[in-house]
Amino acid sequence: MHGGSIPGPVGASQCAGAILMVRPKAFGFNAETAASNRFQQPGDVPDVAARALAEFDAFAAALASEGVSVCVAEDSQTPRKPDAVFPNNWVSFHADGTVVLYPMQAESRRIERRAEIVEAVAAGTGFRVQRTLDLSPHERAGRFLEGTGSLVIDHLARVAWACRSPRTDERVAREWAQALGYELELFGASDASGTPIYHTNVLLSIGSSFVVLASGHIDGADRARVVERLRSTGREIVEIDDAEMRGFAGNVLEVGSWDEHLGDFRLLVMSRSARRALAPGKFARLSSLVDSVLAAPVETIERHGGGSVRCMLAEVFL
Repeated sequence: MHGGSIPGPVGASQCAGAILMVRPKAFGFNAETAASNRFQQPGDVPDVAARALAEFDAFAAALASEGVSVCVAEDSQTPRKPDAVFPNNWVSFHADGTVVLYPMQAESRRIERRAEIVEAVAAGTGFRVQRTLDLSPHERAGRFLEGTGSLVIDHLARVAWACRSPRTDERVAREWAQALGYELELFGASDASGTPIYHTNVLLSIGSSFVVLASGHIDGADRARVVERLRSTGREIVEIDDAEMRGFAGNVLEVGSWDEHLGDFRLLVMSRSARRALAPGKFARLSSLVDSVLAAPVETIERHGGGSVRCMLAEVFL
């Protein structure tokens, strides 16, 4: 069983009560996004869309079997959207009824923002939309903030973490933080070649009782401050190295569930790649801080889409 939760504002939860997933119609390698996403790998795989769909369906079913409330929305057939399986980049649903729509760097991804998906979440989960914060006009000025890819949110401490990159603009992030009542912590982070890491959620995950962090990739000027602030929350920090990060061990998410015997319980969701990449001792530590772990095989989506399970899950805080 897990350790104790970190205290936060009354009624606040680090774990969402429901999850949005978008079932892709035309998954595939996107050359436009690959320019800034070093995790993507091109490859001429004839049945890549079918393989991705099979991975998606198995993952959604596994989450549901763990008691997670999953709202599956269908991608529309046209126009073709190769990255539709990653909805967390264009929308977020907050406990006060706020829906945020985000500015996306790739033009091919802007068409993923669809009102019918927000309506499906409201109908399927009981989420009540109180206001919509539409940040997408920033696209016209070349400013981007790609949802909970760009922002890793500590809902208990009311802090949003973001590493600067072409997809994460400081001005937009500050506008988000002011509108939602969060403090913003910005830092620099680069991969082994010195390229800015495109999304914060590949090197940082924050759960109720844990932090997964690739601190070795954080710029030296920021590293001590970031680590100390994360440590001050009382959570256990599980450090991952470059190989573990490249295996998507940082792209994990803790979600809330319900079990008729246990009651409320916390599920850590990761990919099979991440499970294999993690050193055994680190996996054991993480497992001890949650009630259960689900490791989903999504290798096709990871290889050709450049994102893992966390990117496939848009949290719905009820």
